[in-house]
Amino acid sequence: MRKVVKDVALEVVKAIMPITIAIVILQFTFIRMPLHIFVQFLIGVLLVMLGMWLFLIGVKIGILPMGEAIGAELPKRGALPYVIAIAFLVGFAVTVAEPDVIVLSHQVDVVSEGSISHILLISVIAIGVGFFVAMAMVRIIFGFPMAYLLAAGYTVILVLSFFTPSQFVPVAFDSGGVTTGPVAVPVILALGIGFSSVLAGKSPLLDGFGLIGLASIGPVIGVMVMGVILY
Repeated sequence: MRKVVKDVALEVVKAIMPITIAIVILQFTFIRMPLHIFVQFLIGVLLVMLGMWLFLIGVKIGILPMGEAIGAELPKRGALPYVIAIAFLVGFAVTVAEPDVIVLSHQVDVVSEGSISHILLISVIAIGVGFFVAMAMVRIIFGFPMAYLLAAGYTVILVLSFFTPSQFVPVAFDSGGVTTGPVAVPVILALGIGFSSVLAGKSPLLDGFGLIGLASIGPVIGVMVMGVILY
C-alpha cells in the first residue's frame, strides 16, 4: 500500500508539473496575469494534484481489482445473455458516472438552450457505450477480428453523417471522445482483461484491449441516431 501511494504521488507530479512550469514561465515572460489570478492558478494546481492523487489511489486499490474480478466471474456463469446483460450494465453505469460526459452534456444543454436535454444526451451516450462493451465481450468469446468490428462501426458512422442534422455531428464525435475518461477507462479495461484472462485460448493482451476503441463508437452512433429520429 505504501509503495502504491508513493508511486501514484510521483505519477501525479510528473503529469502536472510540465504544464505548471510552462504557465509559470509564460506568466513571467509574456502573459503577466494579475497576481490574484496567478495565485488562484497555483492553488488550483495543488488541489488538482491532491485530487488526482486520491483518485488514482482509489483506481489502483479498488476500481481496477473490482473490474478484473467482475470480468473473471462472467465466463463462469456460462449463459451468453447473462454476460451481455452484465457487460451492458457496467458500461452504462460507468458512463453515467463519467465526469467528462456530465460536463459535455451540460455544456450542450446550455449552448442549445435546452433543445438537447442533458439527461437525454447522457442516457444516449451511456446506452451506446453499454451496447458496444457488450459487443466487445461477444467478440472476445467468438474471436471476431477487431478490425472488422471497427470497420463496421465507422462505416455506420460515415453513412449516418450524411443524414444527421449538422448540429449533431460535432456533438456526436465529442460524445465518443468524452467516454474515454478517468472513470470509464479503468473499469472497462479491467473488465476486458479479467474476462479474457480466464477464457481458454484467449490472450489478455490480444483480446483484453480494444474495448475502449469499440466503446467510443457507441456514443457517436447513438447521438447521430438521436438527431435523425428526434430532430
